[in-house]
Amino acid sequence: MSNTSSARREHSVPFYKPYLTGDEEHAIKAALIDGHLAGAGTFTEKCERWLEEELGAARVLLTHSCTGALEMAALLLDIKSGDEIIMPSFTFVSTANAFALRGAVPVFVDIRPDTQNLDEKKIELAITDKTRAIVPVHYAGVACAMDDINTIAKRHGIHIVEDAAQAIGARHDGAALGGIGRFGALSFHTTKNVIAGEAGALIVRDPADVERAEIVREKGTDRTRFKRGLVDKYTWQDIGSSFLPSEVTAAFLWAQLPHTYMITKTRLELWRGYQNAFADLESGGQVMRPGVPDTAAHNAHLYYLLFKDEKVRKNVEAQLRAKGVGTATHYVPLHTAPAGKHFGRSESSLEVTDRTAGRLLRLPLYPDLTVEQQEHVIRCVQDEF
Repeated sequence: MSNTSSARREHSVPFYKPYLTGDEEHAIKAALIDGHLAGAGTFTEKCERWLEEELGAARVLLTHSCTGALEMAALLLDIKSGDEIIMPSFTFVSTANAFALRGAVPVFVDIRPDTQNLDEKKIELAITDKTRAIVPVHYAGVACAMDDINTIAKRHGIHIVEDAAQAIGARHDGAALGGIGRFGALSFHTTKNVIAGEAGALIVRDPADVERAEIVREKGTDRTRFKRGLVDKYTWQDIGSSFLPSEVTAAFLWAQLPHTYMITKTRLELWRGYQNAFADLESGGQVMRPGVPDTAAHNAHLYYLLFKDEKVRKNVEAQLRAKGVGTATHYVPLHTAPAGKHFGRSESSLEVTDRTAGRLLRLPLYPDLTVEQQEHVIRCVQDEF
């Protein structure tokens, strides 16, 4: 074996590694012993109560995915064909799909160059008499400018649905992300800070929305009221679908949720290690580091660097891969995708979005990343300049 191959194996750093608290097996066994494996059992209720307390929400409903939570929000807002929904193009496809499925038009607005979040200064230019909602996406767990977005939404009488897929444990001015708009959506996908394999949650802020949200999640029936003994049988009440996760999934999540802030603390330490290490490269103009507004308490969901151009990013990416370091770019902007062109439209130039997509590179960040591994990643990046 060559010296190069030996070094690559010794310093191999995967881009991502799911974090286990050690309580997952016990919780899943407890669910199996209980015998209630369909949704809405004991573990689902435990997770929902924990999230409601942490988020200050009227109700939190576990779902099979964040995608499902966003689709529920679209149903609850009675989104219909021809409605317009303002959102960034630099986001996962579920943000747009949830509303396009109801016949609405995603209207793509550019992002800020410091946070990669929806540019609040460009939202009003996109508002028409067909606009029904704004969907801010809290990229990397860093809060959008929610005060300004709230002001705009109230002025125009439109709703806010927060895509807080990456934002568990993060806050804006003390308020939990996902719990600021009328609805919010969390993800517990295996790539997130707190995981359940595949799962999500719909956050309901207004008590007036709770009963209908419960009906929509239960295939449009009042099964939740039946379980509470409020009706003698449940029937079809409204449109809905099957959005519940299984109790096995909820049990896995329950093993993770109480560790949320420990996980966040560990990730923040690693995030700050990167941020401090690359300060000189930013001062020298070689990279841009993530920006975090003073009002945002983020959760270190991911760490990225923005390089001068796509060519430099590709070169750094290739060199890190050759040295055993896993990296990843991120979203292909939705406005450039075939479905984005068909179902959505762009209100104006998306110059920042286009530049960001080609220049952004994410670095390994997860609780099991060792100091030695992180130092290796940092040296590999610094060696390219």
